[in-house]
Amino acid sequence: MAEKVTIGNCELWHGDCREVLPLLPPVDLVLTDPPYGVGLEYESFSDTEDAATEIGVFAVEWGIANSKRCVVTPGTRIAFNYPKPTEIGCLYFPAGAGMSRWGFTCFQPILFYGKDPDPPTRKRPNSRSSTEISEKNGHPCPKPAKMMLWLVDRASVIGESVLDPFMGSGSTAIACINLGRSFVGIERERKYFDIACRRI
Repeated sequence: MAEKVTIGNCELWHGDCREVLPLLPPVDLVLTDPPYGVGLEYESFSDTEDAATEIGVFAVEWGIANSKRCVVTPGTRIAFNYPKPTEIGCLYFPAGAGMSRWGFTCFQPILFYGKDPDPPTRKRPNSRSSTEISEKNGHPCPKPAKMMLWLVDRASVIGESVLDPFMGSGSTAIACINLGRSFVGIERERKYFDIACRRI
């Protein structure tokens, strides 16, 4: 049974996104960093390629059907398992962001679905370079704060609603709070859900 906690303009759900998403209304943006299929063992989820593909594709298909835009950072291992995006960008990490089967991974693809929220008179890059280090907050792979600020700002406008079905430690939520967006987050691991609630 999913549990809901409301903190300010944030609605936080502890549960599996496959159970929670069908209960939710449409949003303006689904922005998420799903499991990558790299073999991490969480308390209630084994991050195999098949399991990550199943849960990630479910969330993205919900996002495509129930939002104006969907933006996903899927990692490199299973990126081609997702629906064909409208556009592709990347987050480039010159110093590397983990190991791959061919050495250091130096980029993270960004899959964009839907229409760019920028008007034709204001076009911005769809990619970003970063040397920022993530804060240590108890999650094994938190996203850098400035990276999430950039993604939220790039993919939405002030006053819109943003949903992250793989909330983790709440980095997307914090970016939304700082940028004037309402937030809905879902996290299945109790430990990370509690970290996100404390941070928010």
